[in-house]
Amino acid sequence: MVFAELFFTFLKIGLFTFGGGYSMVALIEDEVVSRHSWMTAQEFTDILAVSQMTPGPIGINTATYAGYTAVVGQGLPQWQGVIGALIASLAVVLLPVVLILVVSHLLSRHSQSAAVVAMFRVLRLTVVGLIAAAALQLLTVESFGTPGLNLRFGLSVAIFVAVLVLSLRRKVGPIALILASGVIGIIVYGLA
Repeated sequence: MVFAELFFTFLKIGLFTFGGGYSMVALIEDEVVSRHSWMTAQEFTDILAVSQMTPGPIGINTATYAGYTAVVGQGLPQWQGVIGALIASLAVVLLPVVLILVVSHLLSRHSQSAAVVAMFRVLRLTVVGLIAAAALQLLTVESFGTPGLNLRFGLSVAIFVAVLVLSLRRKVGPIALILASGVIGIIVYGLA
């Protein structure tokens, strides 16, 4: 049954994802697109875009949308999709909440330990790698279009580069970048 699969899939994602929501993206995509085929890569990319624009943590937002889409995609009614969204959202946070309570207790007692300091050095590098992997997985045909000399691909690359430069060099905030990109998308792709 899809509800049990959703629960255990997102329980696993919540347990084995370190580094926050962006590091979850690669694992969520692998599970919902590749392993379970609950949605296509294009649907996942759309869900991820909506998850980034809505308030709240991206990992939980993505789990919520993926849970809903997985259930409705199985031909079940929309109200059961809401149950799927709740199950996925609860499952993805359940074990991390328990773990953080245990870890915070232990960390407060052993924060100066050489083993703890060394562990955090390695975890920082791991988190950067996971976030980079998530970013690289989004460099797909679904996001950019078919490579070549066509308007959609060229515009997609131009928007990507502009957002990257404006974010890193000019320190333009993510809200302004998301809104501007959304307006450009509506104008350009809405007319196509």
